[in-house]
Amino acid sequence: MKIAAFEVRKDEMENFQEIKEKLNIELECASEMLTMENIDRVKGCTGVTVLGQYQYGKEMLDALKERGVYYLATRTVGYNHIDIAYAKQVGIHVCNVTYGPNGVADYTIMMILLCLRNYKPALWRTQVNDFSLEGLQGRELKDLTVGILGTGRIGCAVLKNLSGFGCRLLAYDVWENEAAKEMAEYVDLETIYRECDVISLHMPLNDSTYHLIDKEAIKKMKDDVVLINCARGELMKIQDLIEGIEKKRIGALGLDCMEYEEGIVHQNLKVDIISNREMAYLRQFPNVIHTQHMAFYTDVAVRSMVYGSIEGIYAMWKGKEIQNQLS
Repeated sequence: MKIAAFEVRKDEMENFQEIKEKLNIELECASEMLTMENIDRVKGCTGVTVLGQYQYGKEMLDALKERGVYYLATRTVGYNHIDIAYAKQVGIHVCNVTYGPNGVADYTIMMILLCLRNYKPALWRTQVNDFSLEGLQGRELKDLTVGILGTGRIGCAVLKNLSGFGCRLLAYDVWENEAAKEMAEYVDLETIYRECDVISLHMPLNDSTYHLIDKEAIKKMKDDVVLINCARGELMKIQDLIEGIEKKRIGALGLDCMEYEEGIVHQNLKVDIISNREMAYLRQFPNVIHTQHMAFYTDVAVRSMVYGSIEGIYAMWKGKEIQNQLS
């Protein structure tokens, strides 16, 4: 059995080598994305594993099938970059991966605290030997109401972390989680918007959550609300975030992801021009913290992503049912 891995980072190579030897398979790794331009690289492969920087729609899925690839694994939890319905229609089996929620949950708490304590302008000042305090006064988490949108594994882990701070916790999800009920009060979105000082998103991206945070939602929020997104950039409409910051409706943004980040995140662009002008503009505000979509990025998670994708392809090839199979 031969599997081709694309978008492979150096930090993944050791794990790929380990799982290759464990399953006794042939594995070819490439740092570039799989696109229509290099699609012939998958000839002779049974399965392919990718990350989330390319859209796998009808044309690409047909091209994979034409070249004998019937198993596709994304080394991500999210799978909105793959047309699952069409994959099922043409007989391509797709799976995603899971990893422990702790890394993203810990990162979310860090983002909240950095925003509340004005860390970004404080860092800028110390780098030029400015140790003044004016404009840097923060807020204490224990005095605030925090809303968690999405109470799956990661959302619940965030609630568990927050429960030690003594803040009031509210939650929203279309499916209520019994574990979350022990830590937070479930309310509707209107209540979250109206009462929360901090709102953190932990939802999957789909038709119902696309641009959940837009101009109308921001209008309903408290002045100086802190918004955190360590999930998917498209959950928030970037143009409306800019307006919210400019009009001082939003107090701070903690963004590990941003709309239209494809082709930018995880790339070294030090000597390039960032094509996403909204991203370039929004990230320069002193109350906007933006990181390179790395909330997931721990040693434990990387191993789970690599192992999960290859083991998923291997299991589907063997005809076994797996928990993360999508088509």
